[in-house]
Amino acid sequence: MIRSGTLALCLCACLVPCMSFADEELKAKEPPREEVSVVLTRSDSLPPESIPDGCTDPYFEGYLQALVDMHYYEYSVIVLVKDRKVWLANLPKNQLTANSILSFVKDVPGVKEVILLKGIEPEEEELREKYVRRPRLSGIWFPQMTVLFQPLVADPRQVNYTLGYRAGDRVIGRKTIGFSLGDDFPIYRWLNTFGGGDLQISIEAGIWSVFNLDPHPNIAGGTELVNTDFYAGIPLTYAINQWSFRFRLYHISSHLGDEYMVNHPNVVRTNPSIECIDLYTSYQASKGIRVYVGPGVILHSDESFPESPPLYIQYGTEARFFGTKFLKQRLFGTFFYAMHIRNYQWLDWIFDGTYRIGYEFSKLAGVGRKLRLYVGYHHGFSLEGQFQKERTQYFEFNFNYGF
Repeated sequence: MIRSGTLALCLCACLVPCMSFADEELKAKEPPREEVSVVLTRSDSLPPESIPDGCTDPYFEGYLQALVDMHYYEYSVIVLVKDRKVWLANLPKNQLTANSILSFVKDVPGVKEVILLKGIEPEEEELREKYVRRPRLSGIWFPQMTVLFQPLVADPRQVNYTLGYRAGDRVIGRKTIGFSLGDDFPIYRWLNTFGGGDLQISIEAGIWSVFNLDPHPNIAGGTELVNTDFYAGIPLTYAINQWSFRFRLYHISSHLGDEYMVNHPNVVRTNPSIECIDLYTSYQASKGIRVYVGPGVILHSDESFPESPPLYIQYGTEARFFGTKFLKQRLFGTFFYAMHIRNYQWLDWIFDGTYRIGYEFSKLAGVGRKLRLYVGYHHGFSLEGQFQKERTQYFEFNFNYGF
């Protein structure tokens, strides 16, 4: 039996030479190409008698396979390596996730080239059975690494974690602080279903609160909590190739803050509360451009604050550009611009827009959780509870964390 110390020395001896391939990988700028088949024989998986140039292909293949499985385990992606060239099979049909896997593998030091393996020649049946027809999961409970319908970055009611400063809002206050707490809780994801895409059901919950830093009058003293909105939703999402869809049933209710009611004793409190359904369609037009549209219906609103007629539509676009890889920190960064437009029938279809530009950091390219820093501008109606009928505009400076 090999002693643990001896095994550790052997692994280190393999790992150190592998790092020498980092410089070569940085020089590789060509995008991954597609190849129908690659002939790998059983002898290719046997280690050579001598290793003058560093790690063996089987070792490097196992290393890459472990990395891919760690971040994208539910997709059962297959990694093949020969002469530091990497072939990938069983990539998901969700193009955003597939591109993320390609970028992830290409950034590993030592990888010379990444090739999409779309099939194996019929005579290579043994290789087909071993690599491409490996059983795949039909579904997964509580997926964590990715979402099928990417968040709407400029949507002011997107569920995430945000803290920021708002300037110039004549409705809530010229100097305000807003924050949100919320997340998407995935329940189950069906893989390779309905034409090869993925289907997921989740639960969303969120809170948005806004504080006036300079209230007039200020009977309560200190900062004034103006309004808090509570949200709960059940989204059903589906993604295939460049397309993704979200069908959602949700509830939002609003509540005035105690300090605001003390400072404004003559204000009559209403109870804005709605239940809605909407259906969003998103299309990834290119690697950096996305467009989306989502019509919806307000199924019910409280009698104290009726929101009818019930129809509405929301739509927008996002652009990402000047992406950068921070190899030392293993991070990806990119600038983004996003805009989100709302038109509600009960507000006479008047144009209401939010625009944001900033920078985002992520651990994985394109997918996973991200940290965003951005400035924004809103022009339209107030978003806060019973103030929704009042027109306003303001600038915002925010930190954001979420998908």
